[in-house]
Amino acid sequence: MKDPIIVLPYDPDWAGEFQAIGRRLRQALQEVAIRIDHIGSTSVSGLAAKPVIDIQISVRSFEPLLLFRDPLVELGYVYRADNSDLTKRYFRESPGKRRTHIHVREHGSFAEQSALLFRDYLSAHQAAAGEYADLKSKLGELYKHDRVRYVNEKDPFIWETMRKANQWSQEAGWKPAKSDC
Repeated sequence: MKDPIIVLPYDPDWAGEFQAIGRRLRQALQEVAIRIDHIGSTSVSGLAAKPVIDIQISVRSFEPLLLFRDPLVELGYVYRADNSDLTKRYFRESPGKRRTHIHVREHGSFAEQSALLFRDYLSAHQAAAGEYADLKSKLGELYKHDRVRYVNEKDPFIWETMRKANQWSQEAGWKPAKSDC
């Protein structure tokens, strides 16, 4: 059986953990990584989350794969070639290491921009972040051992939030801030 879904209160140490990982990634990838950003729920101050550090690495192109795959593998990350999401290349921590998900996306792509917009919108709108935290906690209890259902049940909230974030981005003139690392 897979690990149960556990949603924890926000931990301010998550930001420091990302910075430590991000520095190692930046050193290994150099200019191959246009951006290295902390994304996902652990990147939003005050937001309850599964204790997984999600990192987005933006690259010019997915090819040649070895430009980013080999340095990430050397750092101990496992390339998940079986990932079905064609908008990213996906890596996970090796067994026994700190839970980390690395999403490599093409710079300027919709997928790259939406991950940053979702993060920034929740950071700027604490009420929405609170709703998301409540939903995740509720779903974590309901679907503690059903990860697919947990993820799928969040979709309506995420897409409605992205609709609002899109409107906000136009009104605020949102652009992604400088890379986190």
